[in-house]
Amino acid sequence: MGAIVLGETIMNTQSIKIIKALLISLIFNLGFTASSFAAQPINRVSYKTVNIDGLDIFYREAGDPKNPTILLLHGFPTSSHMFRDLIPALADRFHLVAPDYPGYGYSSMPAVDKFDYSFDNLANVVEQFIDKVGLKKYSLYLMDYGAPIGFRIATKYPERIESLIIQNGNAYDEGIDNNFWEPIKAYWKDRKAVNQGLDNDWWKNVKASYKKPNMTNDEALQFLLTLDATKWQYTNGVRNVEGINPDTWNHVQPLLDRGGNNAIQLQLFYSYGSNPPLYPQWQAYFRKYQPPTLIVWGEKDAIFPAAGAHPYKRDLKKVDFHLLDTGHFALEEDGDVIAEHIRRFLSEKKM
Repeated sequence: MGAIVLGETIMNTQSIKIIKALLISLIFNLGFTASSFAAQPINRVSYKTVNIDGLDIFYREAGDPKNPTILLLHGFPTSSHMFRDLIPALADRFHLVAPDYPGYGYSSMPAVDKFDYSFDNLANVVEQFIDKVGLKKYSLYLMDYGAPIGFRIATKYPERIESLIIQNGNAYDEGIDNNFWEPIKAYWKDRKAVNQGLDNDWWKNVKASYKKPNMTNDEALQFLLTLDATKWQYTNGVRNVEGINPDTWNHVQPLLDRGGNNAIQLQLFYSYGSNPPLYPQWQAYFRKYQPPTLIVWGEKDAIFPAAGAHPYKRDLKKVDFHLLDTGHFALEEDGDVIAEHIRRFLSEKKM
């Protein structure tokens, strides 16, 4: 009887030891898993909205605000959506903020007669956004329309700018000295222009597709708001068209097709003419303040070709210069490459 009890006691002790070991292992694993989940929110993107002068400005944000901040300014015809993969890829090391301008993405889209759709005013909205979300110092990621918006802010507040990351964003006449820009330049001079700058190889194809040997510049520029043109912007110059996610143009196009957006985009095509006169001022800012600059430029871009990338080296002494074998929206094909360039560049700056 005693032996049986003793045997049971021994068995119980062994069982208790096994159970304890299992519990310790379980607690350890749970703790590890919990810590992993705790780290995830820093890398996870938040989707937020702030009110600026009665406008809802949507933005994406990720990363610890204690880390160096990168303010990402999007191009045409997209929105902060263009940074959807880059933001989480860098959020473990940086604080990233990407707003949508009025008329783009998920931000408010007041009618063209209710809001001043000019690059001066878009810069004003972004400036107020920066103050509203509390950014004090930051690097600027500038692409396409983001360049003239960001350069206005940089020249006004040079002490805030820690570095520039430029991806197919122009600040030199060489960058818009090509066929694509000819009718747009004519549009800046006369919004009623007819067939001005439309007889070069790029725009002759547009006229042929519309079967209009003579078009107003206004009509021709509206082609840039069509699905064919949007898809072309994402796929022209890329190495592998099948590698470009169609979610891009299928996200952008319904937003472009909203009632009244056509007039907004034409107004901004016209307002782009306010940017070249500011190029000397921006170049003077480069020479005086010498912001460390990373250039990651899709060299097959037919809108902002590599001819616009090289002149930055004239005015900036610290340029980390890279031409990528891809097109206008370089992040779609070389996002991982750009992310690694940013990590290295900002790490070398010891931010």
